Amino acid sequence: MKYALVTGGARGIGRAVSLKLAKAGYHILINYRANTQAAKETLGIISENGGRGELLQFDVSNPEDIRNKLGAWIENNPDNVIEILVNNAGIKKDNLMLLMEEEEWSSVIKTNLDSIFHVTRMVLKKMIANRYGRIVNVVSLSGLKGLPGQTNYSGSKAGVIGVTKALAQEVGRRKITVNAVAPGFIKTDMTESIDEKDFKSMIPMRRFGTSEEVAEVVSFLASPGASYITGEVISVNGGLYT
Repeated sequence: MKYALVTGGARGIGRAVSLKLAKAGYHILINYRANTQAAKETLGIISENGGRGELLQFDVSNPEDIRNKLGAWIENNPDNVIEILVNNAGIKKDNLMLLMEEEEWSSVIKTNLDSIFHVTRMVLKKMIANRYGRIVNVVSLSGLKGLPGQTNYSGSKAGVIGVTKALAQEVGRRKITVNAVAPGFIKTDMTESIDEKDFKSMIPMRRFGTSEEVAEVVSFLASPGASYITGEVISVNGGLYT
């Protein structure tokens, strides 16, 4: 059985990625922080479609929780290697920098950037020993372009892009690829407050994207067919200028 870990895998892009990788034959570790109902729904859909998975609850912003929960799973499954890691979990707390509270900055950085270090480092050891792995980091248009009111979110995602490019060079000889996918405006919980009519004129394709369209790209980068692609950032934004 092949294993894939999707952080923030219960909803939105994470759910779409979990379902897509399950169809590809992977046993999905669905990470989530608090929304147990959504996580169970995702697992239920996977099971209904003949796939396999399990729930793995931990807070990606909490290194101790990662060590206790993810570390315990790795220790209790010595013969099972997580071949695919999709670092998808993320939050945003938008505000102008002048008005931004320290907590609004630190919580976004911990969840979106620090988590990449703590989760990836824990999974990477077995990938290196196994001489195979796929790491896909979900970033954002904000990390490429920078958006006003999102200095914390833009900074965190830009940091992940830097990590992606550096780590790809460290582990490439071990047949481990590290790439990033940068969604633009995608219909998810994070864009619920945005009126598509106000923004779609900026997008050449004149619409927001779907989680499933992002999942298609993540799935390709996680596949054996993407074996010579690493250190790249693939935009999924309908042609929006970045």
